[in-house]
Amino acid sequence: MFTIGKLAAQAGISTDALRYYEREGLIVPSGKTGSGYRLYDEGSIRRIRFIKQAQHCGFTLTEIVELLVVRRRDAACCGDVRSLALEKKLQLESKIRSMKTMSKALDALIESCANESNPVDQCPILSALEQASLPEPVH
Repeated sequence: MFTIGKLAAQAGISTDALRYYEREGLIVPSGKTGSGYRLYDEGSIRRIRFIKQAQHCGFTLTEIVELLVVRRRDAACCGDVRSLALEKKLQLESKIRSMKTMSKALDALIESCANESNPVDQCPILSALEQASLPEPVH
């Protein structure tokens, strides 16, 4: 059994992160000492490693909770988890496309600013950002 400090050290995260995971229902202490300290078992270390790896793959804590719920569901199958992973991958690919578009826009702005000694009030980057049109609001 581990106290919160020992569990944090074993899992390589802060005690604040552990307390947050506990508040969010991601981990649950196995018990308490006579003096009221929360105790965690080996399963808590595995759970934290699962959480960290899922975060590394882009899953949010809300999505990780969903994965853990699916894992406990009797009627669940691997296809349920695969669907969640596929949905996450599609979200990430959309973000990547969006970021590539932003990067190209920045490339154009950077290229327009060839004279680095211009005063800031003549900066083509600031001018372009100021003159950009906003998208029409959706009603």
